[in-house]
Amino acid sequence: MTALLEVENLKKHFVADRSVFGRPTAYVKAVDGVSFSVEAGKTLALVGESGCGKSTVSRLVLRLIEPDAGSIRFEGRDLLALDSNELRAFRRDAQIIFQDPYASLNPRMTVSQILTEPLALHDLVPAARRRERVEQLLRLVGLEPRFARRYPHEFSGGQRQRIAIARALAVEPKLVICDEPVSALDVSIRSQILNLLRDLQDRLGLAYIFVSHDLAVVKHIADRVAVMNLGAIVETADTQALFASPRHPYSRALLSAIPVPKPRAKRSRIVLQGEMPSALNPPPGCRFHTRCPYVIDRCRAEPPQLLDDAAGHATACHRAAELPPPDTIIPNDGAFSPALERLVAAFSGHAEVAGSCGVDIVGAAPPAVV
Repeated sequence: MTALLEVENLKKHFVADRSVFGRPTAYVKAVDGVSFSVEAGKTLALVGESGCGKSTVSRLVLRLIEPDAGSIRFEGRDLLALDSNELRAFRRDAQIIFQDPYASLNPRMTVSQILTEPLALHDLVPAARRRERVEQLLRLVGLEPRFARRYPHEFSGGQRQRIAIARALAVEPKLVICDEPVSALDVSIRSQILNLLRDLQDRLGLAYIFVSHDLAVVKHIADRVAVMNLGAIVETADTQALFASPRHPYSRALLSAIPVPKPRAKRSRIVLQGEMPSALNPPPGCRFHTRCPYVIDRCRAEPPQLLDDAAGHATACHRAAELPPPDTIIPNDGAFSPALERLVAAFSGHAEVAGSCGVDIVGAAPPAVV
């Protein structure tokens, strides 16, 4: 299958310091040689520690930030070669949902104005039918049409995120970048928003790039996962394969850190030693070698390549093939929080369980949230 989005060797270095003459003397290597692809109707999750470059990658894909090197192709088109008019047309096909729904919505505009703006900008709907389209968008995300006259501050956090989702869907995109869309919400609301995103993907055939540090959420929403460390991807695989058998030591450490609400659940917690390197001066060789328990001399001198096996599982580690198999570092589904257990039940179609926490059932019309 041809990929909807193809990113190759993407780089972005920010100037951190300048000389008295204005010449750059230090750079933050936020993104340093990232490559991945996203298929239509699928979800790729970008995961990693804070500051690893996940959000920067998402903004580079939309050219909200201009890359220093690399290529970005969408449906075969080179996005870096587009002029301003072509770039505006492309942004109808690719939208973003930001982390903080309150900061991303204009407080001086009503919901109707927020949702009408992209329709007018891209001239998608005649002026006489825009009110009808706004009502359709609100129903699509589980809100009542009467909310169109309200301002963002009159809504809860979950409702504001639904409005942000409706704004992204207003232009009928093919790709939606979800930049930690549930991290600012409490657990019960997270399950509703995640279920809504899955439902919309099934209905509309959307492709997602899902940026998150919550691996428990990623396990249930992503088709593939790319693990990032200090601006580079160190492992990528299908979600089930990565959670069942992570190969990179960094991936194993991240997965072992998933909180488990059952104290007696059997698992092996990996505690990394040493200091996290700075993106201003990343170490030579493998960037994870300063904290890796399996480091050898080759790791300190030679950067590992992201090598793919026949099953689509790629790892950037010199010792990936010789490391011992991971212990029970990933909890079973029953060891996740109760809200996520109900989320799993909702995805599986168990309405009697999901309904008890107010989760929208996939395939059913989402109820209004007041």
